[in-house]
Amino acid sequence: MSSHAAPGTRIYPPPVELPEFASRYVNLANADLGARVLQRSDDFFAAAERMLQASEPVFVVGEFDTHGKWMDGWETRRRRNGGYDHAIVQLGLPGVVRGVDIDTSHFTGNFPPAASIEGCYSRTEPDDQTVWFELLAATSLGASAHHFREIASDRPVTHLRLNIYPDGGVARLRVYGEPHFDWSDADSNGLHEVSALALGGRVVACSNAHYGVPWRVLMSGRGVNMGDGWETRRRREPGNDWCIVALGHLGTIEKIEVDTAHFKGNYPDRISVQAARVTYGTDQSLTTQAMFWPWLLGEQKTEMDRQHFYSGEQLAQLGPVTHVKLNTYPDGGISRLRVWARLAR
Repeated sequence: MSSHAAPGTRIYPPPVELPEFASRYVNLANADLGARVLQRSDDFFAAAERMLQASEPVFVVGEFDTHGKWMDGWETRRRRNGGYDHAIVQLGLPGVVRGVDIDTSHFTGNFPPAASIEGCYSRTEPDDQTVWFELLAATSLGASAHHFREIASDRPVTHLRLNIYPDGGVARLRVYGEPHFDWSDADSNGLHEVSALALGGRVVACSNAHYGVPWRVLMSGRGVNMGDGWETRRRREPGNDWCIVALGHLGTIEKIEVDTAHFKGNYPDRISVQAARVTYGTDQSLTTQAMFWPWLLGEQKTEMDRQHFYSGEQLAQLGPVTHVKLNTYPDGGISRLRVWARLAR
């Protein structure tokens, strides 16, 4: 298509069916979370930082820069002296990696034939003394395709080293996993945002996410636009939409915020919150369990583009909990959900 399209035409890759780990976990290598490239062996044709962008890679017909064809991703020059190229990425959040996607979209005659990934846990920038461990052994890559690979390691990592053999281009690197936070030094008397991604909070399941990305409701700051949150399709059948969140730490909830920033004609009419201390079962079984959880916050009317706060007598005294379920009636969009609690050991 690109060879016959008019100059300036933007071509996007076709939709792809995601494996479970890619739809269930957070992309820890997302630039929106603060992920960045610290080192690279070469990026003559295209900057390594581009492969961490949240957007889908695009091919722009006839677009060139001073080094050649402009490509939306990381691309090294043709290697003539042996060896291979690599890039070291600091993840946006430390975490346990469950799977990766090495996406070569639009790289047809210039993709790497193979790649591998190593990881490390370091509070400082990796150097020559850093000990890396293997996350993904060398795996074959193809032209203009997603390469989803499941990762078996349970070791948390802060940095990744992507090796490509011997050179070439990667449109996007996505690293799906569970955020990891060390609570050992946390003040047990303080109030903590236990739902935050940075503190280990994660979305376990939701009824629908047609327009938005559920885990973005747990990000820091307010949403930047209507696309920065969780939004469901218009519900045409009875019932309501919902989202289940695993908190980063067991705690007694004292304050909740539900923010409808930027949602004006499509915010929920009402919301409510359930909560429970889960001691058994899997993420998949929680969908059924959550139907019977006690109410932490009864139904509350909401307003467009506004932060809603709930505390004190508005919240039921349920004691320490591990999970919450946010219900929206009947549907709509939520920009942020924040849950503050006092830690229970």
